[in-house]
Amino acid sequence: MTGSQKSHFFHPAVLLLLGLITAQVIATIQVYLSNLNLYAAVKVITDTGYLAVPNQNIMPKLKEFAPAFYGGIFFSLSIGAGISLASLAAAWTWDRILVRNKHVLILYLLFWLGLILFLIASGFSLFVTLYILAIPLIVFWATIKILSKRSQPDNNRYFLIHLIPVVVLAIFWSTQYDRYLFLDLRDYLLFSNPIGKKVTDFYYTYTLYAAEAFKSLNQKTLKTCRLTNFSEKNLARLIERKLIYFDYLPVDTDESIDLKIIQSSDYLVFENHGRKILKITANDFLSKTRVTLNRFSRQTDRFVNFRKLTFLCVVFGYPLTLYILFHALFWVITRLFVDYRKAAVISSIVCLVISLLILVAFLLSRSPKIEEHELTKNLNSDRWQTRVSALRFIEEKKIEISQLKDYSKIATSLHIPERYWFVKVLANSREPETFGAILELLNDSNINVVSMAYSALAQRKDPRAVKEILERIKISDNWYSQLYAYKALRALGWRQKRLR
Repeated sequence: MTGSQKSHFFHPAVLLLLGLITAQVIATIQVYLSNLNLYAAVKVITDTGYLAVPNQNIMPKLKEFAPAFYGGIFFSLSIGAGISLASLAAAWTWDRILVRNKHVLILYLLFWLGLILFLIASGFSLFVTLYILAIPLIVFWATIKILSKRSQPDNNRYFLIHLIPVVVLAIFWSTQYDRYLFLDLRDYLLFSNPIGKKVTDFYYTYTLYAAEAFKSLNQKTLKTCRLTNFSEKNLARLIERKLIYFDYLPVDTDESIDLKIIQSSDYLVFENHGRKILKITANDFLSKTRVTLNRFSRQTDRFVNFRKLTFLCVVFGYPLTLYILFHALFWVITRLFVDYRKAAVISSIVCLVISLLILVAFLLSRSPKIEEHELTKNLNSDRWQTRVSALRFIEEKKIEISQLKDYSKIATSLHIPERYWFVKVLANSREPETFGAILELLNDSNINVVSMAYSALAQRKDPRAVKEILERIKISDNWYSQLYAYKALRALGWRQKRLR
């Protein structure tokens, strides 16, 4: 078989997978090391006697390989996908349109250097640097090597076969973009089928491991700190109380601490991992604690630009990656029966049709317009989508749900979105009977419903919920619900207490 014939088996997904695999290797190591750091911090928090989130049920998982690998998939399908696609597009453009112009290649290199500097402008990170160095190098080089073996007219037509459906789908889907789009995708597409439910369960179980790897201090649930060289014990206790209020927990070790405060004459020196960040008087800190800690968080945040780029890659790179991978799957199957040209056309048509059918199903499921005088009718509709729309209307208008007949039966609905929006509606209720309904939903089988039940308790500001939440957060085996439980405790006025 000649080189030209072999090249007929080429599909862009091969290069994309090369970039995704590279990203997965980097991401797995990044998340694993982050998990180990979190384990050490949680152990210090627990040993000191504070309530830890994640709790001791999650701690053993932080030392396992699987959560790091699964958490790393988030980075692979976001930053990995985005950089891989951009590198693939840049290589194709340089080879096929710009005919390998060396001056343009210099511009590419300058842009690449600028992107590296942008990402590390707030502080050097080995893993951020590896993403932006390794993935473009590997994908760009591999793309150029493969393109050099293919004839240009054939390749250009082949590229258009892939491009046209993507452009068409982008135009159609862009018409649906609004502030509810992602919620609607979850409620009406993912929650409506078994596969989608498994995807959401996977997402809410493992993305927290990845998120922890590039959060700022302000975004972390708990932070550790230590006060040293304080000559005035009363001042130290006063500062500790302020820190605890903002979930900076004082400990007696220098290991795994996020903030070290050293008293130096009339000033407080704020350090992060041995690096001096701020110098401020004690009075200024006590009177402007939130401002000071926000400033400390900003100045220690090495991932601010990396998070921005990751978000863009989620919005644009992730859906395109899914399209290309499914296209490749259909292409491989079709190649068993027809040549590669026909296989490319057929696969593009199949992907376009399936994507349009999904879009149509989504359009038909999205929230219909609800009128207040028809609320009872809509809440008793045969279509669960209509019932969800009614609940969303009630939540938005802050209508008292207990005024509506037979409202309690919604809690036993078989549809997750219906129970999810029901508990959000209960958050706005002030009737005593609905408080018990929220507590019941803390036992729901779906983690999103449970998390919203905690959020509802926080919103209602009923101190009776504190004891219930404390009991549940200690035995919970789900990190995501623990986050919401902890936020609820804080909203209800509960504060950490050092027990040892």
